Amino acid sequence: MKKEIQKLPSDLILDIKTRLKTLSGQIIGIVKMLDEGKEPEQIIFQFKAVDKGLQKAHHLLLDDVYRKALAIKIVNATNACPGNCGNEAKIEFIRKNFPDFKLGELTQILKEIQEIEERLARHNGESEKH
Repeated sequence: MKKEIQKLPSDLILDIKTRLKTLSGQIIGIVKMLDEGKEPEQIIFQFKAVDKGLQKAHHLLLDDVYRKALAIKIVNATNACPGNCGNEAKIEFIRKNFPDFKLGELTQILKEIQEIEERLARHNGESEKH
């Protein structure tokens, strides 16, 4: 089975590229500051700015990838649980709160919905046998 490659939205690509170009300029500025013998405090300040900018770009990418994966899993779980599957409340909670989950919460929610999907697959497999 071939894994489908997900494309990033063009606006996200543009945002990340813009941030990386800005960071590239900041890094060149740090090198120049080192060459000019600037105060260490000024250089450290610039390092912190670069680090923060890189983290932000990284988080934008992670958020997009995790949110897409979660959205797909929500749809799959909802389709696999059309009624009385015992997971309706949790699926509905995740679906309803999907927009508000923070990046740090997404990995845990993905694990939870994956477990639900696996239980539903076992449940639906058993139901088909009867």
